[in-house]
Amino acid sequence: MTKVNFKNYKLNSEILKAIDILNFKSPTNVQEQVIPVALENKDILVKSQTGSGKTAAFAIPICELVDWDENKPQALILAPTRELAIQVKEDVFNIGRFKRIKVSALYGKSSFAAQEKELKQKTHVAVGTPGRVIDHIKQGTLITENIKYLVIDEADEMLNMGFIEQIETIIRGLPKERVTMLLSATMPKDIEILCNKYMKDPSKIEIQSKTLTVDKIQQDGYKVEETGKLNLLKDITIIENPDSCVIFCNTQEKVDTVCSELNKSKYPCDKIHGGMEQDDRIKVMSNFKKGYFRYLIATDVAARGIDIDNITHVINYDVPKG
Repeated sequence: MTKVNFKNYKLNSEILKAIDILNFKSPTNVQEQVIPVALENKDILVKSQTGSGKTAAFAIPICELVDWDENKPQALILAPTRELAIQVKEDVFNIGRFKRIKVSALYGKSSFAAQEKELKQKTHVAVGTPGRVIDHIKQGTLITENIKYLVIDEADEMLNMGFIEQIETIIRGLPKERVTMLLSATMPKDIEILCNKYMKDPSKIEIQSKTLTVDKIQQDGYKVEETGKLNLLKDITIIENPDSCVIFCNTQEKVDTVCSELNKSKYPCDKIHGGMEQDDRIKVMSNFKKGYFRYLIATDVAARGIDIDNITHVINYDVPKG
């Protein structure tokens, strides 16, 4: 059986050069199925778990298809969180760098004026959270008349965070003649309704993971009173001695408390949650990826969809919601 190569997709040389430098050896399962369909300008509904290579699956065809000479945005990618929007922007930029694709990230708690200034320049792709995207559309700073491609990423998380109405508001302001791609780890009923309402006979692609993530992970649980959780956490970290660990809490207040207590005990740690300034969040994530500290205390929402290599341990300090 012939192994599929990115060169099989007849991509232009600039995209192939970027893919080679990014060290993408061969397409993942989701990329292998999505890229050729997307290159034919067809609507796509993708069910695939996080970490399967979904971003490149839509970013590669978008970078291939956008017209460099057009100054107004041709693709809009919606993401549930600021961190994910920034990461997707970086991924699209890296894939389209030699084609000189211009990508703007639009998210809250960051200067609207700076984003407006960037949008006034040549912009091929806009990546943003629903609320800030709506703000730019209402202010007339995000021109949508030339949008040919809409991507709704992490759709189930959008639903969980209450963004479906905002997504519908955005869709109603876009050209009807467009390609829509929706990607989700799960496919709840409300997502199916959204697809039926706004997509045209989408190609349905479901990726079955060859090895379930849980099969690769040793999972342990401890029953403990709230007052004993912090001491148990410290005991676990002493026994396990993780190289890189994420500790999830259900609220911003709990993140603050746990981080403060671990700091008092001289743990190399930092925190991330939605109540922090965006620049601070970006700096924390960058430092964690570089290994400047070992323990990241976070809310699930703030860390959703973020790729961090070499994490050895994940601890749910609270029972995860939902």
